[in-house]
Amino acid sequence: MSETVTDPTRRIVIVGGVAAGMSAAARARRLDENAEIIVLERGAHVSFANCGLPYYVGGEIEDEADLLVQTPATLRAALALDVRVHHEVTAVDSGLRSVTVRGPQGEEQLAYDALVLAPGAVAVRPPLPGLDSPRVSTLRTVEDAVDLRARIDGHASAARRAVVLGAGFIGLEAAEALRQQGLDVDLVELAPHVLPPLEAEIAAPVAAELRRLGITVHAGVAAQAVEQHEEHDTVVLADGRRLDADLILLSVGVRPDTAVFEAAGVACERGAILVDEHGRTNLPDVYAAGDAVLSVDAVTGLRRPVALAGPANRAGRGIADHILRPASARPLPAPVGTAIVRVGELTAALTGANRAALRAAGIEAHTLHLHPTQHAGYFPGATQMALVVHVRHGDGLLLGAQAVGLEGVDKRIDVLATAIRAGLTAADLVDLDLAYSPVYGSAKDPVNLVGMVGGNVLDGTLRLWYAEDWERLRGETLILDVRSAAEYAAGHLPGALHIPHTELRDRLDEVRAAAAGRPVRALCGSGVRSHIAHRLLVQAGFDSASLSGGMLTARAVLGDDVLVS
Repeated sequence: MSETVTDPTRRIVIVGGVAAGMSAAARARRLDENAEIIVLERGAHVSFANCGLPYYVGGEIEDEADLLVQTPATLRAALALDVRVHHEVTAVDSGLRSVTVRGPQGEEQLAYDALVLAPGAVAVRPPLPGLDSPRVSTLRTVEDAVDLRARIDGHASAARRAVVLGAGFIGLEAAEALRQQGLDVDLVELAPHVLPPLEAEIAAPVAAELRRLGITVHAGVAAQAVEQHEEHDTVVLADGRRLDADLILLSVGVRPDTAVFEAAGVACERGAILVDEHGRTNLPDVYAAGDAVLSVDAVTGLRRPVALAGPANRAGRGIADHILRPASARPLPAPVGTAIVRVGELTAALTGANRAALRAAGIEAHTLHLHPTQHAGYFPGATQMALVVHVRHGDGLLLGAQAVGLEGVDKRIDVLATAIRAGLTAADLVDLDLAYSPVYGSAKDPVNLVGMVGGNVLDGTLRLWYAEDWERLRGETLILDVRSAAEYAAGHLPGALHIPHTELRDRLDEVRAAAAGRPVRALCGSGVRSHIAHRLLVQAGFDSASLSGGMLTARAVLGDDVLVS
């Protein structure tokens, strides 16, 4: 049965292209062949691969043309879209239902029946003295990437030293790209560790991999100024270090590009546009999506911008549905915030909430640390990943997950992201029927193991203690190391009693004497053997707990400096 279009005269004006804007435009055309759809893009490119820009700078994407997903000509031919690049919206009049547009031929007024705002975000430029230097760049557009590539390609005056300010996703990718091109790279991050959304124990291997690549990491320190010199610039850090640079890449974050729309009466909070579950703003027939919008976090319920391509694409599509099929349009999904990055040979990924977000929302959670292999351990090439999962107190609802490793990280984070979206609990993960072959996984997949460990914690079979509490616990408890003699000799926590888990049953009197009535806190390499020890100790009458993630996690949290051998 064919669908009848009820409003053949509708004009939809979309401000901004790329993910949200172009998804809205393409979906609107597929729903209504007769609608007039106009896309206004301030820049030169309406549909390009933002996420591919660092890989062009690094040379993995060789041709600039490969960054262009669509052009105005291809969009007109395929979808009959009126795409106008170099057209900037300077004002909105919601009473007259029109926008003021400045383009190559001057200024004009453009009426709309429905208006979609997808202006995106712009790079944050902190009030740093010297930041106006011509050696300072950002990486937000195709033009930025082409300019950076030109400045590092092998001519006589090519840049040889780079400082990247900001170690978020783009900052890390850019730092690696510049290093791949042979530059000496310093990476500066104000937060205590790189990739601030990651938990410290997941970020630690990423920082180590950056150092292996030859990138110098300066974490927990601010840039104070950029000194401009004739031959180079110098970035001055708050601790007095001075970093000479031929190129400075600014990547300290983004802010919603909403000043024009806020001035027109669009309701905003902290500069981001407020929308309802269908993407509607407070103004009639005005919608918004993408990096400029304040989203409701699916896990915490807190409102924050989510600058990710996937949610932007889905929101643009959903808005077009509501404009043209309001009766059947589904609410826009609250973003879970799934993201992934490659750093050298490692992959790091996250989904859902981290500890900081859970604390801010007042949500109590158990944190699980696991170090499973990506496939069967007996099959050649098995390597461990680090997996951190947060589950809610009481019912075990999945709240967030992070992982880092050489292989298999993307698969597990995607499964856990799906589980969070579905509202699954730790117990539900035990029953997931996931593909198994020794080449690809294990009969107990890492995701199943998360469920098993989580179930044990929730029902009291397993009690955890955490590496960050070691300084306090070392004076209050007996730390019991149940690893092998060789592992213990290679590095252990000072003051720990060493009894291999295979000898523990015969040496309980020794533990009892050393504990002298104190609780016992067991540890091993990854948490498996200490769980066995914990069960034995509990049933022998001890107050016991097992170190979450074992020494693998403890090394990431505490560093090797605290260990003795």
